[in-house]
This record gives sequence, structure tokens and C-alpha cells, in this order.
Amino acid sequence: MATATRKTTPSNPPKAQDATALLRADHKLVSSLFAEYEKARSSSKKKQLVSRICTELTVHAQVEEEIFYPAVKLALKDDELVPEASVEHATLKALIAQVEGVEPEGEMFDAKIKVMSEYVKHHVKEEQNEMFPKAKSTRLDMVELGAKLSERKAELLAQRP
Repeated sequence: MATATRKTTPSNPPKAQDATALLRADHKLVSSLFAEYEKARSSSKKKQLVSRICTELTVHAQVEEEIFYPAVKLALKDDELVPEASVEHATLKALIAQVEGVEPEGEMFDAKIKVMSEYVKHHVKEEQNEMFPKAKSTRLDMVELGAKLSERKAELLAQRP
């Protein structure tokens, strides 16, 4: 029996989940998009994948910076993990600016995507191995935080072309 998929809209956000589970799902999605890019041969497929990667990374970074990082920074009284993650986001944003909307031609374009992929892997590893476990050990309500992230993510995705 097929189940109906629930359309996510700003007024009908997806079911709330733990904030770190939601962010991990984003990480997994982007990782799979980078893997698809590695296999892609046509310019049109590469361009489509880069557009999706840039959208996913941009929205993900924004919800982390607006909601998750401030909550974690406060709960952990952190002056290292969150600032470092924020600097890594800035570097990723600079790479995104270099490839978003650009024709995927030449070795330099592929090199930028490769570096972006490796950088994201490094960032994800630090978040998942260091920041997430520490955040979960605090009194933060991860489901409430997840709901806020999910709602904001839906708003941001709805605003993108």
C-alpha cells in the first residue's frame, strides 16, 4: 500500500525531529549530491547538481547560523567549536559564490567542486563527532530546536528560485 507524501510548506512544516538528526540528514543528502557530481559527465547534469548543492549548503548554513549555532554556543558557553564552524561556513560561501550559476566547464570548475566536497566532509566530521555530541549533552530541547530548524529551512527553500 502506497503512503501519501506530505507536502512541506511554511504553513505545513515536516514532522519535528531532533535537531542533530535533521542536520545529519542534510549532511547525508549533500554528500550524495557530491558523489553524483563525481560520476556526472554532461555539463547540464553537472550544472543541475551544482545548483542543488549550492542551494542545500546555503540554506543549511543559514539555519545553523541563525538557530543552531547560537543555541549551542550559549548552552555550551562555547568559544571554540561554533566560531570555527562559522569561519568554515564563510569559506564555503566563498566557494559557492565562485561556482553558483557558472557554466561547469574546465578543470578549475571541477577542482572547485572537489575542494568544496572535501571541505564539507571535514566540516561535517567535526560537527557530527564534536559539536553534536556536546550539544546533545546539554539541556537543549533538541526536538524543539529541530522544529525551528525545519520551519526556517522550509521558509528559505520556498524563497529560492
